[in-house]
Amino acid sequence: MKSLLYRYRKFFIVLIVFSVVTISLFYSALKPQKTLPIFNPADVNPELVDSTVQYKSKYHTIADFSFINQNGDTITQKNYEGKIYVADFFFTTCGSICPKMTTNLAEVQKAVLNNPKVMLLSHTVFPEVDSIPVLKKYAIKHGVVDSKWNLVTGDKKEIYKIARKSYLAVKLGRPDQLYDMVHTENFVLVDQKRRVRGFYDGTNKEDMKRLLEDIDFLCQQ
Repeated sequence: MKSLLYRYRKFFIVLIVFSVVTISLFYSALKPQKTLPIFNPADVNPELVDSTVQYKSKYHTIADFSFINQNGDTITQKNYEGKIYVADFFFTTCGSICPKMTTNLAEVQKAVLNNPKVMLLSHTVFPEVDSIPVLKKYAIKHGVVDSKWNLVTGDKKEIYKIARKSYLAVKLGRPDQLYDMVHTENFVLVDQKRRVRGFYDGTNKEDMKRLLEDIDFLCQQ
């Protein structure tokens, strides 16, 4: 028996290698390939979407915008052109979910700091309170890197419009207050073509892990 194995050892080695390669190829072929959905207004909770776009089921992209950041600089879609970015809505005096969201987004910033393909964008929903100096103080407190992360303010109507018509991420506030907004815990992932690719609970560590995995996936596309 030993002599037989010795005589055909090369054959058995080739057979084993062939079997391992074949099994690996079959596994790769059968393993589901990762994909990310492209979200349109019709795919999202209607509470988060302006009624004028709720019907839209394809070709949705983030609209052009113009806001002012923590340094007093004008930030437009040009600053994010060709970038993958994470957007959210907050306000500096929020004592509920915002601190956790900001802490987690700071961790995301740390993870993507050396990746030039990725940026962050946070919009205040209380521009009447969150002036440029207030945003700057908040940015310093939370370790915001200016080249990576913009905290922006601007006209409340424009913030409302982009929140509910583009990012699909903010609820209506009091019905007696026009353009009143209730921000959610959602982080919104936007791809290089300005399409919404994911929503993540900004207070949840597991969702933050999923967000970073999805960012990495888009970076490889």
